[in-house]
Amino acid sequence: MKSEKRWRQKLNRINHLVRDGKFWFKEKGALETIRRASEVVGFTKNITYSQWERIPLYNKRQLEIQRANSYNKNIKFSLITQLNNTEGPFLREMIDSVLSQTYSNWELCMTDVSDSKHEYVERICLEYARKDERVRYKKLEQNPGIAAALNACIDMADGEYISIVEHTDILHTAVLHDMMKEICDKDADFVYTDEAYFLSPNSSDITFIHFKPDYAPDNLIANNYIGHFISVKRSLMEKCGCFRGGVEGAQEHELLLRVTDAAECITHIPEVLYYCRVMEELANNPAGDNSHPADAGKKVVEYYLRQKGFSAQVCSTRKGLNVFRVSYDIPYPHPLVSIIIPNYEHLDDLKKCIESIKEKTSYENYEIIVVENNSKDLAIFEYYDAISKEDNIRVINWPGTGFNWSAINNYAVKDFAEGEYILLMNNDMEVISSDWIQEMMMYSQRQDVGLTGAMLYYPDNTIQHAGVITGFGDLVGHAFSYCRRGESGYANRLLYAQDMSAVTGACMLMRRTVFEKIGGINEDFPVEYNDIDLCFRLRDAGYLIVWTPYAELYHYESKSRGDQNNAEKRKKTQAEIQKFRSKWESMLKGGDPYYNPNLSNRIRTFGLNREKYKRRKRENRKSGSRLDI
Repeated sequence: MKSEKRWRQKLNRINHLVRDGKFWFKEKGALETIRRASEVVGFTKNITYSQWERIPLYNKRQLEIQRANSYNKNIKFSLITQLNNTEGPFLREMIDSVLSQTYSNWELCMTDVSDSKHEYVERICLEYARKDERVRYKKLEQNPGIAAALNACIDMADGEYISIVEHTDILHTAVLHDMMKEICDKDADFVYTDEAYFLSPNSSDITFIHFKPDYAPDNLIANNYIGHFISVKRSLMEKCGCFRGGVEGAQEHELLLRVTDAAECITHIPEVLYYCRVMEELANNPAGDNSHPADAGKKVVEYYLRQKGFSAQVCSTRKGLNVFRVSYDIPYPHPLVSIIIPNYEHLDDLKKCIESIKEKTSYENYEIIVVENNSKDLAIFEYYDAISKEDNIRVINWPGTGFNWSAINNYAVKDFAEGEYILLMNNDMEVISSDWIQEMMMYSQRQDVGLTGAMLYYPDNTIQHAGVITGFGDLVGHAFSYCRRGESGYANRLLYAQDMSAVTGACMLMRRTVFEKIGGINEDFPVEYNDIDLCFRLRDAGYLIVWTPYAELYHYESKSRGDQNNAEKRKKTQAEIQKFRSKWESMLKGGDPYYNPNLSNRIRTFGLNREKYKRRKRENRKSGSRLDI
């Protein structure tokens, strides 16, 4: 039964790939199209995390060059860690990984709260301190809590940057070198890296690699995705007040929220430069029994949002999981939302859409504006007459010809919509969650947010849209396409609202003032990429684009535009693609800040980047066996 279900899902993917395949064939040729399709559908075996990590990031010659490198700044890193009954071999591995750094201007500051049964911890640390004066150790008479113990490390330190290390984890030998490069090149005051998780005691047994996005404030609110390894300018950390007590288990999340808020230049190194140890008993459940840290994290996020002036409720998305659903309060009485639905023919789809809005929407203050687009079937006009009798539904006629999604929506907003919020919606949608409008409005009401998008499913309950990522298919594509409804996704990214490069115009909500400030939708893109262009323009103006998994709808795909399957319309579509590519060339070439370059631009479930893996393998073929990390 499971096998049959998997094959049905693959066949469903194949059906949806036909359209993408035409683009790939035109741009890349037959061989590349076949290769891409086989990977997306799942016929090509994915690269494992252990395979990825067996290819060295740097060969021995490159590491020697790093050791001899000179820099335009003189920066000392103070690595801080709290020791608490640390197992001897793990402690030695951690210290040895610091000693092996290709950048030598560092100090390791350790405070120890181990009990009398673990007196070997002190003995090991003093052994290293006698051999290398950069290793500093202090035994605390009592355990003041992890926040106070880490602050005691900072008091010991005299470096310009503070770097936080877990006492059982391992640093890549080049991590400080790479961070120093970021500081010298960009004057970064906050730097973080990607990280891998290994099953203790074997550092080569990689169970997961977290390839992170660049700084994304909404991601960080919902989930401490930054994790390890970070280096923070000492003056910035002291300005923010260092670690705070009372939130044990979430002390780093609390610090990161404050520090990133105040930082002037946050940079992310998209490479695995830190290794987190996972004990065998947690191998199948990395979150473990985290009810206490999850409770602490909930308090941290609620307090942070209050300090920012937001009233919100926070809860864990799964029991004991440090991934949070944030529910911002929205103003009452609720502002009017204008739902704009362009329509051409398709009576059954429009009827299903409107009935689902009426029957399932808990938000009471909305109006529906149907924009008629040159339909001919008498049945649709009979339906228009029927729904127009309702107080909050209007049908207006688009005076133009053909299909221009941008112009149709601009026309409706400018001349007919009365709402403080504009909700653009396709006619082939069906509402699932009753609070779908509230879930989008709670983000769109924020002054830093341009618009908010929704979670859209195919009728078979696989994902159609979970945000848009640049670089898929050499242009843009939907994240997590064809994943099953209810999945957590890579690094739990299907569980929480987050910042994205773009969202689909099939369902997006924005403040009217933002719509007007940005000049509406660009009518130079009548059919394709008008929604992505809108999102890119908003980002260019300094706004965030947010996607939430809690506004849920079915999407039956592109039925408002009429027949596009003729040569003339296909030609126009290709012209729009080229126009979009030319307009946003620099943004497209720069990559997606919310997607890691080590992840695949073909497999939309965040699989590993096969091309980069092959390239690294070729480049390191002569470097010998895997280097010590």
